[in-house]
Amino acid sequence: MVETMHRRQFMGAAALGGLAVGLPAASWAAEDFAGLANMAKDAQPIGAAERQARLAKATELLRANDMDALLIEPGASLIYFTGVRWGRSERLTAAVLTREGEVAIVTPFFEEPSVRESLGVEAEVLTWNEDENPLAAVAAWLGKRGLARGRVGVEETVRYFAVDGLEKAMPGVTIVNGAPVVRGCRMVKSAAEIALMQLATDITMAAYRYTAPRVEAGMTRADVGALMNGATKALGGSPEFALVLLGEASAYPHGSGQPQIVRPGEVVLMDCGCNVHGYQSDVSRSWVHGTATARQRQVWEQMRQGQLVAFEAAKVGTPAGQVDDAVRAYYEGLGYGPGYKLPGTSHRTGHGIGLDGHEPVNLVRGEATRLAPGMCFSNEPGIYIPGEFGIRIEDCFHMTESGPLWFSKPPLSLDDPIG
Repeated sequence: MVETMHRRQFMGAAALGGLAVGLPAASWAAEDFAGLANMAKDAQPIGAAERQARLAKATELLRANDMDALLIEPGASLIYFTGVRWGRSERLTAAVLTREGEVAIVTPFFEEPSVRESLGVEAEVLTWNEDENPLAAVAAWLGKRGLARGRVGVEETVRYFAVDGLEKAMPGVTIVNGAPVVRGCRMVKSAAEIALMQLATDITMAAYRYTAPRVEAGMTRADVGALMNGATKALGGSPEFALVLLGEASAYPHGSGQPQIVRPGEVVLMDCGCNVHGYQSDVSRSWVHGTATARQRQVWEQMRQGQLVAFEAAKVGTPAGQVDDAVRAYYEGLGYGPGYKLPGTSHRTGHGIGLDGHEPVNLVRGEATRLAPGMCFSNEPGIYIPGEFGIRIEDCFHMTESGPLWFSKPPLSLDDPIG
């Protein structure tokens, strides 16, 4: 391993039970990352022209699905269509899109200047005061457009109080699921979106290559995560998560609250991601600190093959659920499962990814949505053995006309586990 300043500091720490005691996460000096160049300095965010094209597609889908308007609360979908970055609270801020391409933003009066800062499309801003009903403002705006008895779609994550309030403010309106519109737009990524996701993945991989050689016996989850997040930030990404599972905790997909340290001969499982202008990466790597056992090597190779089975099954026009089916058939042939039982893979093979780390649709049993160019997924059919260890290798891919294409290429060997 490379002898870094971090390692010299760590090796000088006191020993406990034959292992070095990890330094607090806050102790990683800024100069540890000084040699890492910002890979995202020239990255361009989504522009006005693309956002306008999204609205045009939404209007087409509203008409195709017999909807007159769509209600969206803050979150990734609001960013996607309008550029507005806002948090959810009891004070409603939301967007309304009509099938004629009109856009309105409803927000508290005192928030209007702040909301306008990130507004990226032409829109009418409807304000309401603390003693007023924001849904009444939405109802009045829709009513002026002859939609008092229309069909209004709501984005899947819109909260009940907003739906209930709109129904009460517009007794003649019919509320329907807006997923066909939102999913129809967001599931298929543009070249610009895919480029940002590729850059986010490249940054995550560079951060892994920086971090993995610096992982030492005795380090805590926080120690390892701080290294990864620090490197990610220095490389130009905005860290989203750095899940670190050590030893037996690697057998539980999202880990354990029990204290964990890096130990010789035990698995280190990392699941990390960042975003560049909002678009996310998600990459997992697993290795053994020190010398791996024959069993650890076997499971690592089996999991790697499971990931390749999923990749080969991901063909344009194939129902997403069949990718998951292919992996489970392979694993059951090895004696895992059956199905989602353990030892084996207790979670779906993969999830959609984009502005959200997890977004529709999933590579999961029974999912009938057919794979199409522009769709993006994680591929992570981990193998988990309760009481022992787990192995998860995760790389994302996007669909092209000729099939899947990796954002990050899977590692080839446990001896070179990052790739």
